[in-house]
Amino acid sequence: MRNLFALLSGGLFGAGLLVSDMINTDRVQGWLDIFGDWDPTLAFVLGGAILPMAIAWRIAARLRAPALGGALPPPPEPRLGRDLVIGSTLFGAGWGLVGLCPGPAMASISFGGTGGLVFLVAMVAGMIVTPPVRRAIDRAATA
Repeated sequence: MRNLFALLSGGLFGAGLLVSDMINTDRVQGWLDIFGDWDPTLAFVLGGAILPMAIAWRIAARLRAPALGGALPPPPEPRLGRDLVIGSTLFGAGWGLVGLCPGPAMASISFGGTGGLVFLVAMVAGMIVTPPVRRAIDRAATA
């Protein structure tokens, strides 16, 4: 049942990306081009996501257990930390340079050509390499 809801949620998210044209790298890069041909579409997409997520977080805060079993994750750390700053900087740099983030990168397999595939491979490689690199940095910091 959990896998079915995961599939439905991912499909809904993908449909939202498609309908809002957020899989279009030119549209995303246009949002970041504030001194050129600025495209405000992403602001409306982000704004439209705030209200449903605010409601979802309020509901989740009252739950004792997830409806589909398992355990609720702990609340995120409310303060800025090294990991958040480094991660968001790398995410933003990749997003700005290529115009893709993880969801649209998956969609780019079908239309992104070689560039989309290279980005997807680099993104997955970064996800695989990050945990051992982080452990090595933490060990070096405590030594």
